Amino acid sequence: MYEAIKWPPDMAPSRSPIHFTNELEVAASPDTIWSLLVDHTAWPSFYPGVEHVELLDGHESLHLGTRFETNLAGQDVYASVQEFEPMTRIAWGGGPKASLDSKAYHAWIITPTPTGTHLWTEETMQGPLWIEQAKQAPDIFWRTHQKLLEDLAKVAIKRGRSSAK
Repeated sequence: MYEAIKWPPDMAPSRSPIHFTNELEVAASPDTIWSLLVDHTAWPSFYPGVEHVELLDGHESLHLGTRFETNLAGQDVYASVQEFEPMTRIAWGGGPKASLDSKAYHAWIITPTPTGTHLWTEETMQGPLWIEQAKQAPDIFWRTHQKLLEDLAKVAIKRGRSSAK
């Protein structure tokens, strides 16, 4: 059984017009997956569309409360880490600079399996900017996250092989 996301009350799926989940079995250790998720410099290697991630407040990697700026879904966004349980879960919430009425909450759950890791990601989105994007391509966010999981798996497997040598 996989753990449930610890949704902020205002971002719960029942209160969000956009909600989707993606999952993937990955032949890489939870340690490897975790190391990639908390290393903002690795994101461009697996996160579709991400070109940069700037941590604020002098942090060198993601931790509980870390604020950051990046570009996601074609938007410059501010976000902060709101859940942080090493090797198990991480989540961040924030929104695009161009639409203060739009926000999102993106959570990850990492579960060890006999052959590697079960990776679960789930997101809720609210606000006019995200709703307009979803109207234009109803499955755009799900497809982007599926590619994110697949690309993360490739990078993690490659990293796992190189560290095993």
